[in-house]
Amino acid sequence: MGGIVSIQKHEFQEISSMVYSNFGIHLTEKKMSLVQGRLNKVLREKGYDSFSRYFQDIKTDDTGMMLIELIDKISTNHTYFFRETGHFELLNSHILNDIDQRFLNGDPAAYRMWCAGCATGEEAYTLAMVLREHFPGLPEKPRHPLILATDISTKALGAAIRGRYEKKKLEMVPNHLVNKYFTAHSDGGYMAKDSLKNLILFKRLNFIDDQFPFKGRFHVIFCRNVMIYFDQDTRRNLVKKFHDFLVPRGYLCIGHSESITRTNTEFEFIAPAAYQRRM
Repeated sequence: MGGIVSIQKHEFQEISSMVYSNFGIHLTEKKMSLVQGRLNKVLREKGYDSFSRYFQDIKTDDTGMMLIELIDKISTNHTYFFRETGHFELLNSHILNDIDQRFLNGDPAAYRMWCAGCATGEEAYTLAMVLREHFPGLPEKPRHPLILATDISTKALGAAIRGRYEKKKLEMVPNHLVNKYFTAHSDGGYMAKDSLKNLILFKRLNFIDDQFPFKGRFHVIFCRNVMIYFDQDTRRNLVKKFHDFLVPRGYLCIGHSESITRTNTEFEFIAPAAYQRRM
């Protein structure tokens, strides 16, 4: 089968409903051409001549793998190291010191952070670098990972776990940190060293699951430029979960294009796109 398969309006509405009910992601009609473009390769590879046939097979796939493949294709994984750098400066200058004084008792290996919506791993590895620089006494391999990094996309998580990045991806990383935390390969790529990888546990997570499989609370949660893809009810529920999984006076950092409603009394604004859970 060759050529581009066009997506009809009713087909787009069907996929929008499917994505929303399974993942909480709200696809507006402005995304119609994007969805068509990203899924056409799948249709060609699998021999489908219409989106309707493809969607029907997704619904009857008992393994759920076709649904996972679908979200892998249409989810956005745009990210880079030290994105919105103000949060990392705040983390280093204030948040880590406060958490250390109130919770860690001089043991930085007891730190717990959740990087929610980690995409291909750049944010999680940035957080790991900040932790290593702030706590130079951290063991090479702590007794447990300090950062839980989750995403809905298995493809993105695979790239994050590998930890290999092209040189242009590291443009925002200071040279001394590149030399310290990455190994240059002959093909021009850079691999994150174990000193970073040992701090991170990558896991797949769907934000609209009723229960999150966490064994404790976090001192800090980063969930940046993720909630813009959700409708108001989904965002409200997610913020409630963030509150529940933060320690009292723990910190939440979100994207600068996002905000927590001023009527939310469970969080206190402390800096642009940064909040602290009230007691």
